[in-house]
Amino acid sequence: MTSIVTSLAVGSLLSAAAIAQPPGYTVTDLGTLPGGTFSQASFVSNSGLVTGVATAADGTQHSVLWLGGRIIDITPRAKGQNSEAFSFNQWGQASVQAEVATKDPNNENFCAYGSGLKCLPFLWVYGSMIPLPTLGGNNGSVGNINNRGLMAGFAENSTRDPECPPGVSLSGTGPQVLDFEAVVWGPGINQVRELRPLPGDTVGAALWINDDGQAVGMSGSCADTELPPLAFGPHAVLWDRDGTPTDLGNLGAAVLNVSLSVNNQGQAVGFSSLTPHSSPFNGTHAFLWTRGTGMRDLGTLPGDVVTGGTAINDRGQVVGPSFDPDGNPRAFLWQNGVMSDLNTLAPGSPLYLLFGTAINSSGQIAGFGATSTGDIHGFLATPGNGRAAGQSAGAESEGAVSPMVLPEEVRRLIRQRLPSGLGVRK
Repeated sequence: MTSIVTSLAVGSLLSAAAIAQPPGYTVTDLGTLPGGTFSQASFVSNSGLVTGVATAADGTQHSVLWLGGRIIDITPRAKGQNSEAFSFNQWGQASVQAEVATKDPNNENFCAYGSGLKCLPFLWVYGSMIPLPTLGGNNGSVGNINNRGLMAGFAENSTRDPECPPGVSLSGTGPQVLDFEAVVWGPGINQVRELRPLPGDTVGAALWINDDGQAVGMSGSCADTELPPLAFGPHAVLWDRDGTPTDLGNLGAAVLNVSLSVNNQGQAVGFSSLTPHSSPFNGTHAFLWTRGTGMRDLGTLPGDVVTGGTAINDRGQVVGPSFDPDGNPRAFLWQNGVMSDLNTLAPGSPLYLLFGTAINSSGQIAGFGATSTGDIHGFLATPGNGRAAGQSAGAESEGAVSPMVLPEEVRRLIRQRLPSGLGVRK
């Protein structure tokens, strides 16, 4: 009897250990548009469709979908204008930000393209690109669109705010003149609902919305809240479906805080400042927030100093980047309390995996990585059975893969085109 009980106990422990260990991944290089050299994946649906951005031969950024190994350009057909697709829902709707031909009257660069053109939120539906309303201002941009047809985002109102920064920001937005607020568009085409910031704050942005209608993002003042692609504010926020905001707290200081994703269980991830002296390039860690436990520090990969949680799926798996002291990123997967370098889980990958930007319910991860020549390409990493080939148990906690040292030109390119709130050191 004792031997049977012992065998069952050992078997249970081994089964639990197998579940806790990350799977091996097969990585697909998603490639670029003809003549282009750059792409980033921003989202992967549960069906495996990927959204993102890719440069065309003329250097402009185009909204793209990847499906079945094929890249599909869905950008508005206006020459010389930039756009990006951020997500795709089960009804075939995509959230898109795109420049229009009109110059911004305040010379703002709301979407960081540097052209001075107005940038607007769009709903893409089977080939049609439908512009969405702002709150009375000139610009707006999007997060994801959920499976109920609700889209998170942020839009300018008509309030001219003297606290807004007059120059160009770290991520290329600005000068900023008008205030902006978090919004939810839909489910009707022209429906827009403002999400009020936390008490005492004046601006906000919603970056993700789950199927229950909970949205996450940040709020603050126009002086201390940075618009995407380098998104942060003093407060990370969750808005319940009735619009009530909740301050998610911080890991040490109300300086650089943002929530970038929330799953259908209401678990939120993002990054937060450890000290009042934190910068976008030092002193911020990925967090996992739940209503019951509050904000939890997810730490970094061995030897690294900065992390950010960019996405969480309904199984509680988190992805994002981890940066070494010199600003070189590597993609991570966090699950069951363990952070793993995604590169160690994907031997034979055609890319060095820099950022994980999205993860679906089956564990497929989208993001971007570097080719052997230093070009940046989007990727899709698909989990297989068991551990990554050739990886020993515990390798993920030993930092088995050293960060790839990126040329400064590549790091500058990533800074300009980040899909999330994290930066790469200048």
